[in-house]
Amino acid sequence: MFLDEVTIFVKAGSGGDGAATFRREAFVPRGGPDGGDGGRGGSVYLEVDPGLTTLRDFQYRHHFRAESGGRGERQRRHGKAGQDLVLRVPPGTAVYDAATGALLADLVATGQRVMVARGGRGGLGNVHFATATHQAPRHAQKGEPGEERTLRLELRLIADVGLVGLPNAGKSTLLAALTAARPKIAPYPFTTLEPNLGVLDLGEDDPRRPTIADVPGLIEGASSGAGLGHAFLRHVERTRLLVHVVDGAARDPEWDYGVIRSELEAYDPELLRRPILVAFNKIDLPDAARAWPAFEAAREREGVPVVAISAAVGTGLEELRRRLADLLPPAEVLAGPPEPAGVVVHRLEAVGDAFAVEREPDGAFRVRGRRIERLTAMTDFENEESAARFQRDLERLGIDAELRRRGIEPGDVVRIGRLELVWEPDVGPEAALATTRHRRAAGGPTGSSGDGAASDAGTAGGRIRHSRRPAPGGSGR
Repeated sequence: MFLDEVTIFVKAGSGGDGAATFRREAFVPRGGPDGGDGGRGGSVYLEVDPGLTTLRDFQYRHHFRAESGGRGERQRRHGKAGQDLVLRVPPGTAVYDAATGALLADLVATGQRVMVARGGRGGLGNVHFATATHQAPRHAQKGEPGEERTLRLELRLIADVGLVGLPNAGKSTLLAALTAARPKIAPYPFTTLEPNLGVLDLGEDDPRRPTIADVPGLIEGASSGAGLGHAFLRHVERTRLLVHVVDGAARDPEWDYGVIRSELEAYDPELLRRPILVAFNKIDLPDAARAWPAFEAAREREGVPVVAISAAVGTGLEELRRRLADLLPPAEVLAGPPEPAGVVVHRLEAVGDAFAVEREPDGAFRVRGRRIERLTAMTDFENEESAARFQRDLERLGIDAELRRRGIEPGDVVRIGRLELVWEPDVGPEAALATTRHRRAAGGPTGSSGDGAASDAGTAGGRIRHSRRPAPGGSGR
């Protein structure tokens, strides 16, 4: 089975949690913090393997996850880094973000690689948070979650010559006559249901070995999705030249020729600007022999090269090979891909402390920004010190002030990344930071105590209570 389009889900490994441990040895008073950092999570890559020709490896398996990083340990020992996951794809694979439709990469060259999901950073151990005034921190960061996304992989065959034409024009017979390929051949339309590839031998004195792709028959309206052509027209986009096979024994070969030209132009006008050789097939039949002079004269007036052949009996095949040899580039050019060596789209991510506050349809506040989303994901809200540090980060970044400016009220929901938080009023001048409470995992009402319950932190500035419930529409990190 020829598989040329699949949708897969990839998730990079999360970073390992940092350790909050202390040095405890005999004769070492006040040993201080010694918690190590967590290991980074493994990333997910796609890499071109020239030995593959379809996406069949993804037919039954659609979910792929890289290894997460290990936890930090005492004595400043770092966690193990997660192993990267490399998925092999055939040359000519275009990678799209399934959610946005944006092109991420067009992989053509052998060995070309693109990262499609970045592994999370490892959390810092408590040794990083010791200061002259806070010498025994019990705060350590959680590992950053790995990126996850749904991808659409679309294969466009890389061939030097593409055979196009209406069903039953003789494309598969011509492919079998020119190469060692053995496609299915039968005397009825739509015999070919998937592209076939073959290698053309141009002669003992010619070192070039171009590949030929037989595209399933096109019909009128193929560029709009009619028949099989819409699914396979993309496979001729990467060819160096086209061989337009016309059934000379058809009722109106001139009409057949015009239909395919119109469909190619409607799909991509650039296809008609590349070299095209017309093969007038079935010249051994009486109807084709009668139609050949008028057809040849029409092509000469247009300046389009044409050759009369019979793929079934071999008539004109040597002339066809000679014409193809003249149109194909030299061997050193033919050794490379038909297109430039692919593209990888690099998009600049927001950096620094930039953020944006938006109001969602249900009245909740959504805070967006790479730095604050990362801080939220890496904060351990079970730990009082971690919760207090997070509140100070809100003030330092200006998010606290911006929420007040936007008119936030006690009880309002604030969503940052995949977490949902609740804004609380001050409880008094001696404890301006609101309590950090967890909702039940099932999503109990605001203010209810649940498993992993409440702890009060007494540092100035914050007014947010954390809920375990994931926020809808989070960033996915």
